[in-house]
Amino acid sequence: MADGYLWLRALHIIAVISWMAGLLYLPRIYVYHCGVAPGSEASETFKVMERKLLRYIMNPAMIATFVFGIGLIWILSPGIWQQGWLHAKLTLVVALAVMHGMMAKWRRDFELDRNQHSARFFRWMNEVPTVLMIGVVILAVIKPF
Repeated sequence: MADGYLWLRALHIIAVISWMAGLLYLPRIYVYHCGVAPGSEASETFKVMERKLLRYIMNPAMIATFVFGIGLIWILSPGIWQQGWLHAKLTLVVALAVMHGMMAKWRRDFELDRNQHSARFFRWMNEVPTVLMIGVVILAVIKPF
C-alpha cells in the first residue's frame, strides 16, 4: 500500500504542476490578446492557443488533480477529515477550480470577439492563482492546524 500511496502522491503533484502551469499562463495570453484587433490574424492565433491550452492541458490536468487528490484522501481516511488544514486547502482548491471556470468563460468571450476586460484586468487575474497556490502549498506542507 505504501508504494501505491507514493505513486498516487507523485501523480497528484505532476497533475497539480500541469494545472498550475495553465492557470498561470492563460491569463498572460489574454493580456497579449487584448492588444490585438478582434478578427485579426494575431487574434485568431491567440484563440487557437487559448483553446488548446484549456482543452488539452488545463482541463485534463484539473481532472487528474481532483482524481488523484480524492484517491489520496480516500487512502488517508478517516483521520484526515479531522485536520483543519485539509478543509482550508480544499477551500483554496475550489477557488482554483472557480478561477479555471472563469478563465474558460473569458476564453469563450475572446472566441466570440466579445471580450469586455482590459489587459490590466488580466494582469491582476494572473496573480490570483499564484496567491491561491502559495496558500495550498503552505497548508499541505506545513499543516499549521
